[in-house]
Order: sequence, then structure tokens, then C-alpha cells
Amino acid sequence: MTAYDRTFYVGSLLLPRSQRQAMWAIYAWFRQKDEVIDGPGNLSMKQTLLDEWFEQLQDLFSLSQPAVPTDIALIEAVQRYRIPIALFQDMLRGQQMDLDLNRYPTWEDLRLYCYCVAGTVGAASAFVLNLGHVQTWSFSGEECSRFQLGRGTGAVEAANGLITLGIAMQLTNILQDVGADARRGRIYLPLADLKRFDYSEQQLFDAVVDRRWNALMDYEIQRARSLYDRAEQQMSRLPHDCRWSLEAALIRYRQDLQAIEKRAYQVFSDRPHVPIWWKARALGVAWWRSVTSASIC
Repeated sequence: MTAYDRTFYVGSLLLPRSQRQAMWAIYAWFRQKDEVIDGPGNLSMKQTLLDEWFEQLQDLFSLSQPAVPTDIALIEAVQRYRIPIALFQDMLRGQQMDLDLNRYPTWEDLRLYCYCVAGTVGAASAFVLNLGHVQTWSFSGEECSRFQLGRGTGAVEAANGLITLGIAMQLTNILQDVGADARRGRIYLPLADLKRFDYSEQQLFDAVVDRRWNALMDYEIQRARSLYDRAEQQMSRLPHDCRWSLEAALIRYRQDLQAIEKRAYQVFSDRPHVPIWWKARALGVAWWRSVTSASIC
């Protein structure tokens, strides 16, 4: 889950202090878990840690008992903004998927994974931004269900936009990391899509770049762009103080898709590179869009 990274940090500086600290606490918890599961270590050790995290999460929510010092800030955030435990449990389920699975048969399977490891960040952000609270939570596609509105009729759509953005970002990361994942024996691209374009798993492991690979990657890139378009539309009424950072993240990750295309879909040797001036431009464009858009405030 690298969905927000530096853009997330820079943008969060625009938020009021309490919201900013809550976002940092949430992101730190999510990122720490993700890096441990993705990092070195044997499967048994990682599974033991993951089981412990599930137990610690229950203690954190029911007893306000921190497992590590950084959890103190997280306790304050979840209590202040009434963030449900289900989001954190879903994130850990995504980490469990990384331990259990190295293939995803369909886009629906991969979309669930993307929701768990990245869409949940967007969902938690919706609570911090006071968009409302959830009475019951269930995953349906890339949307949260049964939001009880707190800030007007645009709150549900805006919250779903945050989730959609996280899913789109995770898909973009997957497209950038095809080569690195293949070297670990992993294929995140839906197997049904490989079959659709007559491209085999072995060809992926052999880093074959041909017309079939190009067509497959173009298909996945267009899927990601469709998600970004949907997220942008759904988030169009967010308040200015949070819209800038989210717009910047959206634009930046769209640039990553452009970088893949610019390299003719060659993602096997290393990650496509986005020039510094592209990143600077993203901040400017995001600011302009944020100040010229409507708001639910």
C-alpha cells in the first residue's frame, strides 16, 4: 500500500491540526503493517505477527490499550472521529491475502484486494474529514454502504470517491511493479485478463513485451483511468482544505500511467520514472482545480 506517500504528507499539511494528526496516525498504522508483510522474513513469522495484530486491534478499540507507543495517537483519532474497527480489520485482511495468494483470477478478486490495502485509507479519511459515520459497513464493489450523512447530500458520494481513489492508486502501483512482483513469483494482474489477450503467465515471468502485452497493459491502464475519472467526479464537492492534496494525488498517479505508456509498457526492468517537473506541475494544477470546484461545506 503505497497509495499516498509524499503527496499524502504534503497535502495533509493543509488540514487543521487535529485532522492532520489523525491522518498521520492512521497512515502510520497502515503503512507499518504493509511494510512488514512486504519486507524480508519467512511466512510463518509474518503470519504470527498478523495474528497478533488482529488481537491487538481488538484491545485497541475495546480497551484503548496501545500495543506500541504510536498507537496512542491512533486511539485518539479513532475515538475523536468515530472510525470503525472494520476498516482496520479489512486492511489486515488485505495483508492476509498477500500471505495466502500470489494470483488473482478476476478483476473482482483484485478489486477486493485493492480496497483492503488502499481503499480503506480513503474510507478512514472520510471519517476524519467529518463526512458522516457508518452504521453498518460492507464492501460492495469499490463503495462503502449506508453512510449516515453529516455534511449534506454530497457526503456519501465524496466518501466513496476517497475509496475509489485508493483503489485506483493501488492498481497503478500494481501496473508499475509487474516486474518486481514477478521476480517474487507474484502476478497481481487478473488471470482472466491475461487469458483475454492470449498472454501466458510464463511469458510474464520471461518479461515478453509484444503486441499482446501492450494490449493487456493498455486495457489495465484504461481501467485505472476510469477509476480516477469516477473518483474525481465523486470528490468534486469536497472542501478546499482537503481537496488540494487529494487532487494532487490523483494527478500524480495519472502521471504514473503516462510514464508507463511513455516507456512503451516496459515495466519489467525497473519502475517507470516521472520527471520532477511533472510532479511540480501536478501541485499547481491540483491547487487550481481545488479552488475552482464546488464544496459540500
